[in-house]
Amino acid sequence: MKHFLSTDDIDSLPEWLKKGRTLAPGSGTPEQPGLGKTLCLLFFNNSLRTRLSTQKAARLLGLEVLVMNFGAEGWNLELEDGTIMDGGAAEHIAEAAAVVGQYADLIGVRAFAGLSDRTLDSAEGILHGFVKYAGVPILNMESATGHPLQALADALTIAETTKKTTPKVVLSWAPHPRALPQAVPNSFVRIMQRMPVDLVITHPKGYGLDANLVGAYEPVYDQKKALDGADYVYVKNWSSVQEYGRVLNRDPGWMMTAEKLGEAQFMHCLPVRRNMVVEDAVLDGPQSLVLKQAANRTLSAQLALTHLLDVQ
Repeated sequence: MKHFLSTDDIDSLPEWLKKGRTLAPGSGTPEQPGLGKTLCLLFFNNSLRTRLSTQKAARLLGLEVLVMNFGAEGWNLELEDGTIMDGGAAEHIAEAAAVVGQYADLIGVRAFAGLSDRTLDSAEGILHGFVKYAGVPILNMESATGHPLQALADALTIAETTKKTTPKVVLSWAPHPRALPQAVPNSFVRIMQRMPVDLVITHPKGYGLDANLVGAYEPVYDQKKALDGADYVYVKNWSSVQEYGRVLNRDPGWMMTAEKLGEAQFMHCLPVRRNMVVEDAVLDGPQSLVLKQAANRTLSAQLALTHLLDVQ
């Protein structure tokens, strides 16, 4: 059974990107492989782009869509096997996932990191619980450690806009008032490693990404040096991995400005804190690709869902 849990589930990235270029956003496909089938989207966390783009993609493929805000409307779930359920959890994920699997042919799950227990987040209890018990293909709509739909949209955006054979792509950390997970940068790095790009990662000391997820890399701690000659600059905040979930630095000097950006194109997954992560002049300027990235979220969802429907 196929699942789409990480960018590693993309069997041939060049083929996926080629197929994505044949789809105009919102155009649908000549055939609707989802006709007569149901996709259930379970949101344990808030969502705007993921919710709407995945619903739209599903309907373009002929799927019926059920949506549940599980975090607000469902029972608290127990994730561990063999536990005595005398606490706050009213239902075990074994039954919950199996029940949803009876109602749907595909299930999408969105469940963020808690950012308090690295081991617990790395285990991806909710996502893998549905994989284990639901009995149907699972779509990762962002988990504790990855956001493959966003990464695929990012890859589509770069493939669509680049004028170079090997563009320089810089992933730059930015300040933020809250602790944020590493899911987006993890998946972005993983998919860029499969693209014909020169990838540079820049962040302050103490913000190294998890080598178990992205592989070993040499960070550039000097943002100005990293940005030199960049063709694309992807800006994203993430909290510390080593001192898990902590905010170690709010240095406003890391905010992306038009002066720093130079001739590069700007990328961000959204939502974004204006004039903290990036200044207005960049976000509203002609080099901003954020709306194109958002539009490509429909394409990435179509590609992922088509991948899962192939075995139905």
